[in-house]
Amino acid sequence: MLSANVLATLNNQIKMEGDSSQVYLAMASWAEVQGFEGISTFMYNQSDEERMHMLKLIKYVNQRGGEAKVGATLEPSLDLTNYKALFKQLLEHEIKVSESINNLVGITLDERDFATHNFLQWYVSEQIEEEATARYILDKINLIGDDKGGLYLFDNEMKNFVSPMAPAK
Repeated sequence: MLSANVLATLNNQIKMEGDSSQVYLAMASWAEVQGFEGISTFMYNQSDEERMHMLKLIKYVNQRGGEAKVGATLEPSLDLTNYKALFKQLLEHEIKVSESINNLVGITLDERDFATHNFLQWYVSEQIEEEATARYILDKINLIGDDKGGLYLFDNEMKNFVSPMAPAK
């Protein structure tokens, strides 16, 4: 059984994952309109992944006797001036999500909810990967600088991007 505090915090995380999906969706739409086919493909995939993170939390809450709340998502407020700004915001957003997950893990330890603590370890690992991937991509963007040919190649590679930080399957 989930305590009221853990349940409320899990429901907050459900909302955050839904908001994350919307952030990536807005980024994908912008990139698509700008002609960045690879970046938009990457962002659409990330949006789907965030939705799956949300669904995993919903199912966990419901299976543990709680009631998952699915609230309205926020309209993303983004700087859509260029692709570099997009990826900087992506990293900032993932850091914010990591902080939220870490807070949630701390609450589960305080409440001695070891089952939820164990469940959340997947999210902790996932956030390490998400932040590392964002930093990796930003490093590549910084290498490109203002080179249009480099941007073309980068966008093309993003179509089938697989994070070098992802665990081997």
